[in-house]
Parts: sequence; C-alpha cells; structure tokens
Amino acid sequence: MLFPKKVKHRKWQTGRKSEAKRNTPDTRGITVSFGSFGLKATSQSRVRSNQIEAARRVISRTLGKTGKIWIRIFPDQPITKKAAEVPMGKGKGDLDHYVFEVKPGRILFEVEGVPEDLAKEAFRKACAKLPLQGKLVRREETRA
Repeated sequence: MLFPKKVKHRKWQTGRKSEAKRNTPDTRGITVSFGSFGLKATSQSRVRSNQIEAARRVISRTLGKTGKIWIRIFPDQPITKKAAEVPMGKGKGDLDHYVFEVKPGRILFEVEGVPEDLAKEAFRKACAKLPLQGKLVRREETRA
C-alpha cells in the first residue's frame, strides 16, 4: 500500500469545507500526460491507500502483460482515529490510514499500449473499487 516514507507533521487538521468548495473542479492533474487513456474522477471523495492498491491490481489483471499503468495520485493526508471504547477527550487519536482528497476532474490512473475497449473495461472495474464515479478520457494530441 502507498504511504509516505517521512512526514513533516504526523497529524493534520481535519480541513472542514463546505459542500460547494469540495465539489469545485480540480485545477491540477486534469490532463492525460503519460498514457493514451486516463480514468477521470467525476465526483469528489477521499480515496484510501488500500482502495488505490485494489484499483491498481484490477487494472493490471485486466490488461494482462500488455500495457503500462501510471498512478497519478498519492495518499499523503493522515487520518486519525481513536481506539474502540475510549472516552471523549484526552487528545487526538492515533494515525489510522492515509488518504488523497480527490476533486472532480482529477486524473487517477493512466494506461498505454492497449486498445480502447480493454482500457474502458479496466477502468470500469477499477471504479467499482473506488468510492467515486469516473469516466474514460483520451489523450488530446497537440499539434504545433
């Protein structure tokens, strides 16, 4: 599973935001940069590191030995949780897992070297493992 090797701050503040701010489209990581096809998020969610790994495994299993995969997100936000049956108070809980805050428009995965129907099937299966909706997007060739 993905998690940072070293962090500056072990625990982060929660970062409460309004629903309107969470659903604003992302401005970074919105174009297919490496592969031919990409999985673009169409909804907002926090994606855990084990969900990213499950999606990666199902994509690589669907593509077989052909094709190359890029993971465009990395979970670096720590989420804390207090232990079971612990009373309120006495400080913040211990680190539980890491997440990546996905906004609509972010490219999550990219693939190359496979036909479009195979990429579409792989991304459909990967979306079933993720807590968000996504769609297949093609790389836009820029001609100079």
